[in-house]
Formats: sequence, C-alpha cells, structure tokens
Amino acid sequence: MTVVEHRPPVLFLMGPTASGKTALAVELVRRWPFEIISVDSAQVYRGLDIGTAKPDRATRRLAPHRLIDIRDPAEAYSAGEFRTDVLREIAAIQAAGRIPLLVGGTLLYFRALERGLADLPSADPALRARLAAEFAERGSAVLHARLARLDPTAAARIHAHDRQRIQRALEVHELTGRSLTELCARPHDETLSFRIIKLIVVPAERQILHARIERRFHAMLEQGFVAEVERLKARGDLNLDRPALRAVGYRQVWAYLEGNLNSVAMIECGIAATRQFAKRQLTWLRAEKKAFWLSGQGDELLDAVLANLARERVFSGISDRLC
Repeated sequence: MTVVEHRPPVLFLMGPTASGKTALAVELVRRWPFEIISVDSAQVYRGLDIGTAKPDRATRRLAPHRLIDIRDPAEAYSAGEFRTDVLREIAAIQAAGRIPLLVGGTLLYFRALERGLADLPSADPALRARLAAEFAERGSAVLHARLARLDPTAAARIHAHDRQRIQRALEVHELTGRSLTELCARPHDETLSFRIIKLIVVPAERQILHARIERRFHAMLEQGFVAEVERLKARGDLNLDRPALRAVGYRQVWAYLEGNLNSVAMIECGIAATRQFAKRQLTWLRAEKKAFWLSGQGDELLDAVLANLARERVFSGISDRLC
C-alpha cells in the first residue's frame, strides 16, 4: 500500500448546476459519516438565497453546510480566501473523526484546493485603467473575443459579460506574455495531507439537464427570486460589477427590474444563461483527471457512489461506521 493511500480521504462531489449534487450530498450525510463544505462562489454571500439554489434552513439543519453565508454581497471573496478557509474546515472535520464532503459547482475553487494557486503578477494600475477604458468604449464581447484568441481555454470558461475575469486574464497575458491557463497549469510543490476522491454527477442526457435547469428557474421565480433581487437592488451599494452579482440569473432579473427586459425575455435569458453556465462547467469537468463520472438518480446513483467509496476504502480508519 502506498503512502498516498494512507492519507485520510476528502470527497469532491462535482457537477454542473442543477445536476442534483445537493440532494445527493444530503443523502450521503444522512447515511454515512460525512460533513459538507460548500464549494460555491455565490452561496458564500448572505441574502443570495433563492437565485443561488442555497439549501434551505430545514435542509441545513439535517445536513449543515460550512462556508455558506460568510460574506456580505458588497465584499469580494477570492479563490485564495476559499483555499485558506476550506483547509481549516477540512482539518476541523477530520479532527472530529469524520469525512469532509466538498460539494458545489465552482470548479475554480476545487482546482485551487487541489493544485494550489499560481504565482500570478500583481495588478498593474495603468494597464487595468486602459483595459477598463477599452471595455467602456468597445464592450465586453470584443475583449472576450480577444481573450478567445489569446487563451481559448480561459475564454471558454469565462462568461462573455464577466468583465472582471476577462480583464484579469488579458492583464495577466500582457504582463507575462503567457496565458492565464498556462500559468495556472504549472505544477506546485505543495503536497496535501489528504487524498482527494472525485465524483462527478452529470445526467446521462444533456436534454435532462436542460429540462432541470428550466424547471428550477421557474421554481426560483415562484419562490420569490424577483423580490430577492429587489431587496439587493434597494440597498443602494450593489451593482452588476460586484462579484456577488455575477451569479447566473441575477443579471437577468436585475435587467428586468431596470426595465430593460420584459418578464418573458427575462425568463428566456435567465434559462439560456444558466444553460451556458452549465456548458462551461462541463468543459472544466472534462479536464478533471482520476474522476468517477456518475449518472442516474435515487438508489441507483447511491449504489454507484457507495461502490466507488468502497473501492477507494473511504471508510477505512474512520470511527463512525455505516448505518
């Protein structure tokens, strides 16, 4: 048995939006000795509940989620901060004799934990100001197209309207002469004290995922998504440049409240944006190595998960045993 196999396990439960990750994670917690850590860059924000599909209070009483509601929407939260926070939470869960279960769709955060953070150049104020002026003059689509020529991998995962991330990727390329993708792919020396087991949950057919996305968006509207965005907008200190409001769906509802979209267009654009987001997530997921891909639902999916956990000896050495 290798040294790696002796390290305690940490489970990554990954997948595109609306793939059923949360429901599966709650069932795993109910049956086995897991504790959930959220890996979601939008669910860290207080007040972004419905539009981020944040687990409700009843679900969180049954299966508490760490790293939810830890920031105000006016604040930023970086991959570096996440890595610091998640390493602390993993250690606390392991000290209690249980297994960390990391669940979410912010794949950059998973990658930051597994591979560490690249040594990227600091922001250059003059360059940043020039790029900001270009955004204002030419629009995000033009600069996103430039990024696609320089760094097609980054462009595929960054939304065409995500001004901050497009700007940062272009900035890194101008400062270093290398793409953000290339710099982030460089190996890091740090060795984690735990072994990672990756489960990727994706419906067997793309149409199934699209149907789930549509149903969930309509359900969010019925639950009060528009009123949630109204409350955020009424604060007066938030706008669409804030990182919190990059979360899919919020931009479309905000445009509806501004009178720039009618209700039908808002729904159509919100669903389309969510599908595009899921497509970008799948692009990232296909690059994951040593991952188990799972589909199905209910007992079939649970059986597949358990088979992989048994194969990886996840429960070996854990004080709590199967119920």
